[in-house]
Amino acid sequence: MKALLIIDMQIGSFKPYSIRYNTLQKIEQINLLSRKFRDAGYPVIYIKHDGTKEEYLLPQTEDFEILPELIQEPSDIVVVKEANDAFYNTELLSTLIGKNIDELYFCGCATDFCVDATIKTALVNDFKIYIASNAHTTASRPQVDAPTIIEYYNWLWSNMTPTKHNISVCSTQDIISSLEV
Repeated sequence: MKALLIIDMQIGSFKPYSIRYNTLQKIEQINLLSRKFRDAGYPVIYIKHDGTKEEYLLPQTEDFEILPELIQEPSDIVVVKEANDAFYNTELLSTLIGKNIDELYFCGCATDFCVDATIKTALVNDFKIYIASNAHTTASRPQVDAPTIIEYYNWLWSNMTPTKHNISVCSTQDIISSLEV
């Protein structure tokens, strides 16, 4: 069983939208993915960061909510995390096991923090991992710009030593096409 994980696409992480690389294009790609997953009967899981420890992305605030441009359905699952890794002290793993999910498709924010940390835990838990290369984003950092970070992580994930499975990094369109087979 497959599932789409949409990581940390919250209002407070995108103030202003220009802080993250190519935000509106990433939202468009994520909406294409989530629509296709729902149409195929696969779960869509929104991961939300509770930044109480950092006094950021506080629950019960607008900043904690998912970006309004993203399509959310009542059937979507929401997992709240308090660390970069969405598996750490959350119900994510038990939810995936309970739904017999063994293939995870990743998109969201931030490439170099929460997306990367969650992918690496999924890898060591022997999930089949697919990353939408054009549906994750981040901000520029003091040493490197956001497009370079995204390109680097797409390369890194493609070249990681596999556990039970290799990580596949492919475009949103390739993922959508594979779901149509």
